[in-house]
Amino acid sequence: MLRLRLFRSFGSLVGALLIASCAAPDLANPTAPLASGIPTAADLSGPSLRAVSWKEPLAGPVVVSKTINEFGGTISIPQTGLTIDFPAGAVSSAVTVTVTADARYVAYKMEPAGTQFGKDVRVTQALSATSLSSLPLGSSLYAAYIADDGVDLSGILPVLEILPSNTVFSLLPPLVPQVEVWSIRHFSRYILASG
Repeated sequence: MLRLRLFRSFGSLVGALLIASCAAPDLANPTAPLASGIPTAADLSGPSLRAVSWKEPLAGPVVVSKTINEFGGTISIPQTGLTIDFPAGAVSSAVTVTVTADARYVAYKMEPAGTQFGKDVRVTQALSATSLSSLPLGSSLYAAYIADDGVDLSGILPVLEILPSNTVFSLLPPLVPQVEVWSIRHFSRYILASG
């Protein structure tokens, strides 16, 4: 009798775990439990993202260009705190890279659009020139890929892909975000967003 009760309890537990494993997590808070075992449209849509703005708007778009070859290289925009590191083998032949910073938001158009990389290219965004400078982080930061043209960066963003990124914080209290780092495998338009 006791074995039968244990077997039934075990069966119920396995069933509950199977249902829970099919539910989509909340991307903004991966440790938050779902309200039910059935994913909703809100569960599947991900976080509502808004572009991070500059602390002070730039005078206009900032454009830099540099030729990167098969040995790798670095391109940066000191005014915005952006650095892009191309490892050896990221491109198979020389390519002239152009990066344009948006005047109001931490958003970059990277060209030639559609360029694919053979290795991960590391993007580092210092946060000192952004609206997040010296402030505790109120919500998660995301690196996101958006459509190149016609996207209004002032509202909730229609992102095409959220990239894994890491926020580096100050070592001493108060813990404030200093840098965001992510990897890309192709060129397009990328933003730093919170949500």
